[in-house]
Amino acid sequence: MLALAVSIDTRVFLSPRYRSLDVADPAGHGSTTATVSPQGILFHHEGVVMKRSRNSTWFGLVGLCVVVAATAGACAAGGGSGNSGGNGGEAGSGGAGGTGGVGNNGQGGDGNILITTSNSSSGSGGAGGGVCDEGLPDADNDGDGYTELEGDCNDCDKFVNPSAVEVIAEEDENGNLPEPADEDCDGTIDVLPPACDSGLALASLDPVDAAKAMGVCKFLKSAKWVLSDGSPPPVDETQKANFHLGHGIVSKLGTNNNPQEGSSMLFLSSGKARDKGNAEATYRTFDKGYTSNAPFGFPKPSPSCPNVITGLPHDATGLEIEVEVPTNALSVSFDFQFFSYEWPDFLCREYNDFFIAYMIPFPMGQSDGNIAFDMFGAPISVNNKFFEACGCPGNPVGPTGECTASGFSFKCSLETKQLLGTTFEKDEANAGWTHGSTGWLRTTTAVAPGSPIRLRLVTYDSTDGKVDSSTLIDNWRWSGKPGTTVTEVIIPK
Repeated sequence: MLALAVSIDTRVFLSPRYRSLDVADPAGHGSTTATVSPQGILFHHEGVVMKRSRNSTWFGLVGLCVVVAATAGACAAGGGSGNSGGNGGEAGSGGAGGTGGVGNNGQGGDGNILITTSNSSSGSGGAGGGVCDEGLPDADNDGDGYTELEGDCNDCDKFVNPSAVEVIAEEDENGNLPEPADEDCDGTIDVLPPACDSGLALASLDPVDAAKAMGVCKFLKSAKWVLSDGSPPPVDETQKANFHLGHGIVSKLGTNNNPQEGSSMLFLSSGKARDKGNAEATYRTFDKGYTSNAPFGFPKPSPSCPNVITGLPHDATGLEIEVEVPTNALSVSFDFQFFSYEWPDFLCREYNDFFIAYMIPFPMGQSDGNIAFDMFGAPISVNNKFFEACGCPGNPVGPTGECTASGFSFKCSLETKQLLGTTFEKDEANAGWTHGSTGWLRTTTAVAPGSPIRLRLVTYDSTDGKVDSSTLIDNWRWSGKPGTTVTEVIIPK
């Protein structure tokens, strides 16, 4: 047998609904060694693996190794209390002790490995052959925390239960489409739950409404208003009132910024989160009169302005949510758009306004929890000069045009579309100029199934409370597809 040793510095995931072997590296995962042979690929690595193939086959792994056979092969590993692994052949012989896996209609294995077909479940070691028996309705046979009496509609599959999220079938890179299923046990297949953001008041003081506005519904555990460092809003009545003017729930911003899901978006601002034409809207500067500490790991110098030191956060308004990750989710994403009056006059200055999306626990390989970045991997801020919606005299900018602002060139590839009808569409201090926005972006990050996460979303001024910035946030989405922490440009709805 010809074997090839391969060293891979990564964590391995096999995602539900995807036939392919997805390899994700959120950095810092240690070394994985893979032995490749005509019989299969042996990965030596601790991790969590799950896969749903075209014939609805699920695979799950927690342990040290998995064999992905090119043809009918074998799987064996140490772990748990089992002393021997079950065979992955036609009949599969039982191992000794622990939770077992199955081969083709076979069952067995050791305590740490679970491999199930569409007709089987985790089974127990020591007995080979047979298919999954869901057992008594008051027993949790697949170990997902739910019995049939508690709503588990497939007690042979731990990725199907009321705490799972519906996964819409998508073709893999080979064009294969997995069989649709009812992962969340709501009685429907490939039907997402309805949006929960209709009828919300613009100035609602309820942070749960703010979470709903961005699309966080079923899995929300708690929500609260916070400053940039996660501390509570000011207690002074005037400052507290100013804080609450920094958040709003909008069904539209200007002419062209529409919800990316549902009927509402969350709007956070270091000034006033109000659209043009609203009686409370203020152009350019609304100094709220308070400061806060920076998030852990901040301020950070911008790669575009490495010698500029950013001052203390001013006028922060933020929302912090805690959510329970669905039991079959491997990543989460949301959309956002950052606007600032700092463009075009105050770039590469100490007045470096930020939008921070801060997750706890920190993503793997990161020294802090921020998960929103520009195209160079830097946090979203004015000094990163990541403005694509903007304009200057003589421009709407065409394919070859550009604006020079604060000594830097901007292609303004989105022209002024995202600014029309907003308070950012006209710079009243500079005739013919607009202010700027990034356009719509999407952040995706990996999550651990069934675990809680906290996410703090906050926009703030730096050094002083003048010349404000704002952020739209929407379209929270869970996914069964693995992800690393990345921000990408999207085409808005």
